Amino acid sequence: MALGRGSARNSAAVLGAAALLLGLLAMSAEAAKYTVGDYGGWKFNVAGWAKGRTFRAGDVLEFKYNGAVHDVAAVGAAAYQSCVVPKGKRALRSGHDKVRLVKGMHYFVCTVRGHCKANMKIAVRVI
Repeated sequence: MALGRGSARNSAAVLGAAALLLGLLAMSAEAAKYTVGDYGGWKFNVAGWAKGRTFRAGDVLEFKYNGAVHDVAAVGAAAYQSCVVPKGKRALRSGHDKVRLVKGMHYFVCTVRGHCKANMKIAVRVI
């Protein structure tokens, strides 16, 4: 049986359907939102929360906490390890902060005296 003009139209329809399917799959791979500390929120002893989780560029970390008592600051590895936050480091204090992640390592601590040493800090690797 010879292939005629109808075959070209069928091929175009198949390609269009495939493109639509790929688009839907891409939409389902959207960024994820994570509440740091899950239901307990940003609190003491949260340092292990990120362990075993996979974070991707574009994902959002949501820090929920009492802004009158805590804060959250993005710091470098040294500040994370030592819990010594550089002077003038800007901290978020709304109690409901969202941070969009980019590829690499991210470190967050509470800058209130003694809170970082009480493991109110997280390290997140983003792929």
